[in-house]
Amino acid sequence: MLISLCGLLLNTSCNSEKEKKEEKNKFLVTSPIQKDTLITKSYVCQIHSINHIELRAQERGYLQKIYVDEGQFVKKGQLLFQIMPNLYQAEVQKAQAEVGFVQIEYQNTKKLADKNVVSPNELAMAKAKLDKAKAELALTKVHLQFTEIRAPFDGIIDKFHVRLGSLLEEGDLLTNLSDNSKMWVYYNVPEAEYLDYKAKVNNGKSKVNLLMANNELFDYTGIVETIEADFNNETGNISFRATFPNPKGLLRHGETGSVQSTIPLKHALLIPQKSTFEVLDKKYVYVVDKNNVIHSRAITIAAELPHVFAISKGLSEGDKILLEGLGLAKENEKIEYKVVAPSSVMSHLDLYAE
Repeated sequence: MLISLCGLLLNTSCNSEKEKKEEKNKFLVTSPIQKDTLITKSYVCQIHSINHIELRAQERGYLQKIYVDEGQFVKKGQLLFQIMPNLYQAEVQKAQAEVGFVQIEYQNTKKLADKNVVSPNELAMAKAKLDKAKAELALTKVHLQFTEIRAPFDGIIDKFHVRLGSLLEEGDLLTNLSDNSKMWVYYNVPEAEYLDYKAKVNNGKSKVNLLMANNELFDYTGIVETIEADFNNETGNISFRATFPNPKGLLRHGETGSVQSTIPLKHALLIPQKSTFEVLDKKYVYVVDKNNVIHSRAITIAAELPHVFAISKGLSEGDKILLEGLGLAKENEKIEYKVVAPSSVMSHLDLYAE
């Protein structure tokens, strides 16, 4: 009885170990699936106002008044700054007096010329003197107008570079003005992707999205309107510019983000990212042959999607590849496996994702 009991325990233990081994070596296998899909390319971008200018003093003088505040929205023609106008007002008054004086001289000379007392040349000289005085008056009025700095368009005032009472020289920077009604978004595209883009978008315009710095998508879609003329020889990139509407004023000049461009892929061969591994910057999969032996095979990635790779070389639709357990697999090892339908894998990618 004792011998029989020991034999039974030994047999049970061996069967248990065999079952564990079989269970341990059972792999999940799937196949690539071919279907039309969309890929999203992401590019780091710089966001600029459609109109962003510097406001500078056009005359020398003390800053007498500031009518706006930093960050304030202003309308076209609104008065922003006043440079002390006293000197320029005095020059206007002096020029007006000079015009009046020369006007009298001209009228007297004209009367004498009508009576042939003075020559026509003398009358012409008086007329030229009057025209010169009027031109100088107009010039002084322009200088006086330059003491008022007004908004050339609707926009938002940036920080001030001067304070009330500052002595300004001609050309001193006062502030910046940004028109944020639309935004120009610049991003760089590699040469190969530029060529693909031009082949697919004949009119040079396509829609793109903007991922903001907080990883939220901007509410409005942008249109790619222009591409720069030249490639950057150092980087091999060319600059694209997309225009985004900004009716809520959320975007500001100088922001950063990522432009997301959606590109269709026809008959793309897709596999889960989980089924690949990397050796020396190259991607590989384990392929199961007809004898259930696994072999590593190099593949070429055409595009990357969430949890999925689109394959351009190395696999065909009928190949069987390991889905899980790559760390337990050994080259040229015969395995037991369970097949999972590609459609089922693709519909449960989060389940199979690391």
